[in-house]
Amino acid sequence: MVVKIRQAAQKDRAAWDAMFKAYCQFGGDEQTAEMRDRVWGWIHDSTAQTLCFVAESDQGDVVGFTHFRSYERPMPATKGAYIDDMFVAPSARGQGVVDQMIKAVGDYAKEHGWDVVRWMTSETNYRARSVYDRHATKSDWVTYQLNT
Repeated sequence: MVVKIRQAAQKDRAAWDAMFKAYCQFGGDEQTAEMRDRVWGWIHDSTAQTLCFVAESDQGDVVGFTHFRSYERPMPATKGAYIDDMFVAPSARGQGVVDQMIKAVGDYAKEHGWDVVRWMTSETNYRARSVYDRHATKSDWVTYQLNT
């Protein structure tokens, strides 16, 4: 599937909202309309960190999204990109949309002088991992989470 990867626009709200809600349900996370309003606000706030690319099909439908942001890397004294979320509509899966979104984030990172793009996924998300393995190297780092 040929898609255009671009920054999310106001016209994408309904499609993004439905996909983000489905993504959160898939991940087992509670997500309310108010929470999605807040995230959508971040996406369109030039002072916020969260960026969003959408994948638009040649028919004009939004079939995927990725949220990402920059972060500072003290040891190498550089900036990197972190992909927080990536989702493709079930009807568009297996057609290279994720490949194109990863490439777009990588290109954006390179254009902005960010030297690495990182993301994580569930150990059991085998389908996604088979795609990710084509683009990046699985690190040896273990992720910990402290809830406050």
